[in-house]
Amino acid sequence: MSKSSPIPPGLCHRSGSGKHASVLHLFDRFAGAATRHAGSPTAFVLALVVVVAWAITGPMFGYSETWQLVINTGTTIVTFLMVFLIQQSQNKDAVAVHLKLNELLASHREASNMLVSIEDLDEEELRQLVIFYRHLAELADKEDGIKSSHSLDEARENHAAKRQARASRGRRGRTAGSDAGSSPATATVGS
Repeated sequence: MSKSSPIPPGLCHRSGSGKHASVLHLFDRFAGAATRHAGSPTAFVLALVVVVAWAITGPMFGYSETWQLVINTGTTIVTFLMVFLIQQSQNKDAVAVHLKLNELLASHREASNMLVSIEDLDEEELRQLVIFYRHLAELADKEDGIKSSHSLDEARENHAAKRQARASRGRRGRTAGSDAGSSPATATVGS
């Protein structure tokens, strides 16, 4: 653990201990380095050179089944191993991004804390949130355009306040209409 670790004291629990933790740490570092290098231009050129060299040797081997098996076996093994390395790196990156977003949500006074750890919700719960946010976007579009934004909690409060304000305006409007000489029958027809 580095001295500048963002993990608060008392929360530092590594999965495993001793040799096991050391192996996991080494694998994590290896997976990160391997995926970074595999996505580099150098790795692409190297793979291209291997494929071209294989293709050039085709006539020497008479395009035999063994010649074809070499490239098939090589690419299968590399692909199989890279799937696990890339998945390890993506899992780590996803967790890091989720933690950063959780920190932003937790630190912002007006953000809804209900969205912290949203990645743990099931698909149906996520669909419900998508519908809710689409509705929020429609409300924002009707109000002030895309410059208006709301958290979940703020949206509920704003919606309740707006409903209450509309209701009180409606009551005042009906009361003013009655005072202006209109009969109670006309006031009830408009409501």
